[in-house]
Amino acid sequence: MTHERSTSLRDRLRLPIGEPVDLARHDAAGTPAGPDGKEAGKAATARTGERLAVLQERLWAASTKGDRRRVLLVLQGMDTSGKGGTVKHVIGLLNPSGCRITAFKAPTAEERAHPFLWRVEQALPVRGELGIFDRSHYEDVLIARVRELAPAPEIARRYEQINRFERSLADDGMTLVKCFLHLSPDEQRRRLLKRLDKPEKRWKFAASDIDDRALWPAFQEAYEIALERCGTSYAPWYLIPADHKWYRNWAVSTLLLEHFEELDPRYPKADFDVAELRKRLLEQP
Repeated sequence: MTHERSTSLRDRLRLPIGEPVDLARHDAAGTPAGPDGKEAGKAATARTGERLAVLQERLWAASTKGDRRRVLLVLQGMDTSGKGGTVKHVIGLLNPSGCRITAFKAPTAEERAHPFLWRVEQALPVRGELGIFDRSHYEDVLIARVRELAPAPEIARRYEQINRFERSLADDGMTLVKCFLHLSPDEQRRRLLKRLDKPEKRWKFAASDIDDRALWPAFQEAYEIALERCGTSYAPWYLIPADHKWYRNWAVSTLLLEHFEELDPRYPKADFDVAELRKRLLEQP
């Protein structure tokens, strides 16, 4: 049985625009408006995926007749918060031909030679596509701030650069769905230990993960600043409790579905005589 909700999940999970963010006040193990438990959540995510796949196909089809709209899902969160898992379980339900997935790593020498948004611009979805960013341009105000990879005045300028960039995308037909996967430090420790304890998961582990845990308060502060300064009416942030993987997957897929339903893409009308072509086809041996 699923809890009834009087408002959309977007309304429930969207962070207030322009207000300070205190992550300690948000329960990373919460399941707001979610299904009753893991099995119900998995079943609900599968049903959502079926509807989402239809709408994604419609958006892709509409683009063949000039519809410029596209969708960009931005996934940010601490290590092990489930960015890759979300891609696997949510985007895996869709037709890959209409998706563009980019996992941003440390910038290359070529990328460092350009302004920080350059590599992001190269990975944007084209019309009709659903783009997914596993990490994103926000790394340049998160890890860059914590690790002091750029001067403080430069990082301060980047928040407004990001807002202008996202505004230009929205004005050009891009729907941005920015999700912060909110993980607790205790759950992160459990997930990191699992990676160490299971040989088949050790490839996911890096010693730097432990170093980053030591900087947890600094990372939380960096996220709070980015969530406040870069939450806008055209590109708001959604806070996704991520301690329960099943809820995280359900919430992100449901948010995507709500955005696609609002777009309401339609299959384009045929620009040829269907009856005549059908008649010709039937007349052929």
